[in-house]
Amino acid sequence: MQTSRTDSARFVDDYLPALLAQASRLISGEFHLVVNANGFTVSEWRVLAALAGSEPISIGHIAQITTIKQSTVSRLLDRMEAAGYVERLNKDGDRRITLVTITPAGNRMVLRLIPLAREHEQRVLEPFGLQRAEELKSTLRSIIELHGTPVLDT
Repeated sequence: MQTSRTDSARFVDDYLPALLAQASRLISGEFHLVVNANGFTVSEWRVLAALAGSEPISIGHIAQITTIKQSTVSRLLDRMEAAGYVERLNKDGDRRITLVTITPAGNRMVLRLIPLAREHEQRVLEPFGLQRAEELKSTLRSIIELHGTPVLDT
């Protein structure tokens, strides 16, 4: 008879948030070595990856996507804007609403890493097969949608 993971003695061995956090840290940590070797900080990579292929988005939305505190994102954007990787825009001419977009220079930088990220993702998911990998990603997107707080671009 097959035993369930719920028979585990430790609570965290079967607790979804703990499992997600551990998996994220392990998998992300592997790719962060590649990010650093290519001259980026992990936070810069996350911001550029969030902006790549996107319409301009708010700082709050960037913070949500990247899981970086909004105040930290604002400081990071100052440095990235000075380096020419991102640009802040006023939404519809309203100076109270700031959106962020990736610049051509930022796009060139992130486009070097995206294929490497895809290769890493493929290596991580390969043991599970295409169908299980897609089911996992679909489930995670559903969890995010059900439990995420909508961020307005304001």
